[in-house]
Amino acid sequence: MKNKKTRLQLILELIKHNCVASQDELARLLAARGFIVTQATLSRDLKTLKATKVATDIGNYMYIIPDANNLQDTMLQQGQTKVQAGQQSSFISIDFSGHTAVIKTRNGYASGLAYDIDMSKPPEVLGTIAGADTVFAVLREGVSREQALEAFSRFLPINVDGAVKE
Repeated sequence: MKNKKTRLQLILELIKHNCVASQDELARLLAARGFIVTQATLSRDLKTLKATKVATDIGNYMYIIPDANNLQDTMLQQGQTKVQAGQQSSFISIDFSGHTAVIKTRNGYASGLAYDIDMSKPPEVLGTIAGADTVFAVLREGVSREQALEAFSRFLPINVDGAVKE
C-alpha cells in the first residue's frame, strides 16, 4: 500500500493540473500512477483536501482546492515536497475603489478565496463578499493600498506593487 501523504500530494497535483470532473475520473488518473483506491477512500481524501466541485465557464464541473497554497505549506512542514509551479491559476486581477478591494477570479473561485481571506483574519480587512468570480474586500480605515496588497499577497500571486508574480 502506498503512503497516504504521497497519495494526497498526487491528488492535489492532479486537481491543480487537470480539469477533473468526477471521482471516477480522479480514480482513473490515480490508478494510472499506481494508486488503486476505493470510492470511499477517494471521498475521504477529497474531504481532507477540502476539494470543492465548481461549475466551469463552459457549463461542466471540476474539482478545485481553494486553500491549495496553505495546504502545500502544511505538507511541506510535514516533510512533503512542494507542487511544481504552473498550477492552474484562479486569480485574474485586483483593483481598488476607496476602502474596497475588487479581486477578479476565474468563475467559481471567488468563494474559496473569500473564505481563505476571512479565515486568516488579516488585520487590514474587515470582511469579504464573494460572487462567482469577484471578491469585494472591505479594508479598515487608514489601510493603504500597499498594505492591502501586502496582506493579499499571502493569498494571491501578486507582489506588493500589485504586479502578478511570474
